[in-house]
Amino acid sequence: MGWKAGPGARLGFAALVLLVAPRFCTARGDAHSLSYNFTIDPQPRDDQPWCEVQGEVDQNVFLSYDCGTAQIMYMSPLGEKVKNMSTWETQTVTLRDTGDLLQEQVPDVTPEKHTDKGPLPLQARMTCWREDNGLTNASWEFGFNGQLCLVFDSENGHCTMVHPGGRQMKEKWENDRAVTDFFRMVSMGGCRAWLQAFLVCWEKMLKTSASPTMGPHTVKSTATAIKQITWILPVLVTSFVIIGIIIACIH
Repeated sequence: MGWKAGPGARLGFAALVLLVAPRFCTARGDAHSLSYNFTIDPQPRDDQPWCEVQGEVDQNVFLSYDCGTAQIMYMSPLGEKVKNMSTWETQTVTLRDTGDLLQEQVPDVTPEKHTDKGPLPLQARMTCWREDNGLTNASWEFGFNGQLCLVFDSENGHCTMVHPGGRQMKEKWENDRAVTDFFRMVSMGGCRAWLQAFLVCWEKMLKTSASPTMGPHTVKSTATAIKQITWILPVLVTSFVIIGIIIACIH
C-alpha cells in the first residue's frame, strides 16, 4: 500500500513549485533596458572631452553626450524621436550632474598602484531595465581601462568588488552615504522614469528593428544574472530531491 502525502506535504511541495516556476515563466516582448556609459578622463588632451556619455536602449546606441560642452549627438532615429520630450531635458541635466560627481571621485578611487602615474580614466555604466514580468530594477558597474572592478546594486545599496582594482572605490563609497544615495536616486528614479517615458515612443520602433528569428531579449545586468543563477541552482537541486523522495514513497 502506497504512502499518501498529507495536506502539509502537498502544500509544501506546491509552494516549492510556485517558488521555482515564476523564474521561467515570461511574457513575450516586454523586456527593455536603458544604459548610460560614462567615460571620465581626468587628464584629457586638448581635443578630447573630460566626460563623455553614450546612451543605449536595448543595446542600440541613441545618443552621445559631452558633459563639458553639453553637446548632444543623436546617433539613431531613436534619439531624434524623443529629443523634444520634456523628459529629454531632465535627462541631460542629470547626466551632466553625474559626470561632475564622478569626476570628483576619480582621485580618491583610483587603485593605489596607479596613483603615482596619475588618475586613470574612470568608466561607469548605469543600467535600468524592465523584465518580462514588468518588474524593474537598476545597477551600476565601475571600472578602469575596460576592467570591471565594482558592481553597485541600486535596489539594496550594496557594493560588490569583482576585481582588486575596486578596493578603494568600495571602501570609500561604503562610508559615503551621499554618493551611494545619488547613485540609487539617479538609477532607480531618473533612469527608470526615462525608460518608461521614452518607451511610449520607442516600443514600436524597437519591435520593428528586432530580428524576427530571435526570441525576446531578456534584460539583466551582469550582477543580477550571477545573483539569480546562484539562487536558482540550489532551489532546483532541492526540488528534484524532494520530487524523488515523494515518488519513492508513493511507490
